[in-house]
Amino acid sequence: MKTMLFSTGLGLLLAGSAAQAQLKLEISGVGANQIPIAVANFADDSGAPQHVADIIRADLARSGLFKLIEANTVVDANGSVNYGDWKAKGADALVAGSVTRLADGRYDVRYRLLDTIKNAPLSASANAAPEQALRLQAHKIADDIFQKLTGERGVFATRIAYVSKRGKQYMLEVADADGQGNLPALSSTEPIISPTWSPDGTKLAYVSFEMRKPVVYVQNLVTTKRTIVANYKGNNSAPAWSPDGNHLAVALTRDGLTQIYMVNADGSGLRRLTHSSGIDTEPRFSPDGQSIYFTSDRSGGPQIYRMSVAGGEAQRITFGSNYNISPRISPDGKTLAFISRREGKFQLYTLDLASGQEVRLGDTHAEESPSFAPNGKYLMYATEAGRRGSLAVVSLDGRVKQRLNAQAGDIREPAWGPFMP
Repeated sequence: MKTMLFSTGLGLLLAGSAAQAQLKLEISGVGANQIPIAVANFADDSGAPQHVADIIRADLARSGLFKLIEANTVVDANGSVNYGDWKAKGADALVAGSVTRLADGRYDVRYRLLDTIKNAPLSASANAAPEQALRLQAHKIADDIFQKLTGERGVFATRIAYVSKRGKQYMLEVADADGQGNLPALSSTEPIISPTWSPDGTKLAYVSFEMRKPVVYVQNLVTTKRTIVANYKGNNSAPAWSPDGNHLAVALTRDGLTQIYMVNADGSGLRRLTHSSGIDTEPRFSPDGQSIYFTSDRSGGPQIYRMSVAGGEAQRITFGSNYNISPRISPDGKTLAFISRREGKFQLYTLDLASGQEVRLGDTHAEESPSFAPNGKYLMYATEAGRRGSLAVVSLDGRVKQRLNAQAGDIREPAWGPFMP
């Protein structure tokens, strides 16, 4: 077993350079109403290691919500702008900026977002960033643009975790939400499954088989310290963080059939939550921390249930198929994502918890491990491409899809991280 050291702190972790093969991103589909926007080239950025304007354009394009108007010219963040010219080109908004190298080696990144319809500025920022944080700075600007023009928080500056397998080696990796800048958090010749982010984005809980059995770990991504939080007799699996980060729900076989337990984040204070005659597993907290959704076969086949975090009676939630697993709750608590087997296919579905309306979002035959973006507008999940595991992202209305493929090997078990400061 080898543990990769994130020795330079969370700030650098979030801005770290790519150490492994990058993922290839493919995009299909667009939103129902695209906002026409021009992202001009940033002044002085020819010497920068990352072209900030290119990263912003790529972020906005893959969201499916923006129509990029050609802007093959430089517009300085502090320069004058002829709003009429850009409006005539069809742009409702213009992004201008500059990237200037400072004497201490950092880069001064300035940007303005301009409304060409109202002839008025919408937003602006100026930040000094080290070279390795330029990509993150570009993602943050894209997030600001996304929020100002759609009213929703952007997720371009968030991170994802996933498990890759190359040959006999399993890697737990952390990357930008677009699959770039990936870094290994753990490498093992034994399987790694079920990564999940702590609410503050500084830790990952996961299951490793390095002890020749499934054991639940929590790994601090800043200090690299790993803590065993569940290593009881039998199987220890399916960790899920409470919204306050103080507890984990886990699935254990220590008392016989798989049941759901709660444990403190340091591994202490174990207590049992379910007492059924079936298999109870895959727990997930509701966003308010008051309920736990989980999978159980207590009705004769796997279905998704909800119970109080204090335990007690459970309410069945899914009925659309005789096989529904992997519950994930949207950040607003209104939508359940899950995997359903229908007509021999395992596909991603969502369920509106108020109306009971189901929507099929998947389009392949073997999908698993859904994970909501922190703004609740996108879902990432594992699927297959050419008999290899790959990751896909779909907007909640199903209109925009992205696929992340590795150049070699399989990638599975995605987990979308939280918003970061």
